[in-house]
Amino acid sequence: VQLVESGGGSVQAGGSLRLSCTASGDTFLIAAMGWYRQGPGVPRELVAAITNDGRTNYTDSVKGRFAIARDGAENTMYLQMNALKPEDSATYYCCADMISLDWGLPDYWGRGTRVTVSS
Repeated sequence: VQLVESGGGSVQAGGSLRLSCTASGDTFLIAAMGWYRQGPGVPRELVAAITNDGRTNYTDSVKGRFAIARDGAENTMYLQMNALKPEDSATYYCCADMISLDWGLPDYWGRGTRVTVSS
């Protein structure tokens, strides 16, 4: 499975960005997809996840601001990020797992896309 992200960039606080991730290869193996992020000097965290049956999960700091979605036919996942804050600045990684993102680290990772939010 290969994952390729797009859509990162720079935005002012309060702005929006939409990240996309396209999966290719043995995509039938994927049971869940999500986004991790890692900012400078902070631990990597799971931001949002979505299962094949559409169940979603978000870290508390992004609830109400971010929305994750999948287009199964296109093997593409999206992360709509609204009301961005400087603390959202990080490298965002698309990830996928054959079972679940609820525990352990994902089986597959993209290379990451940088998001910078200025105050």
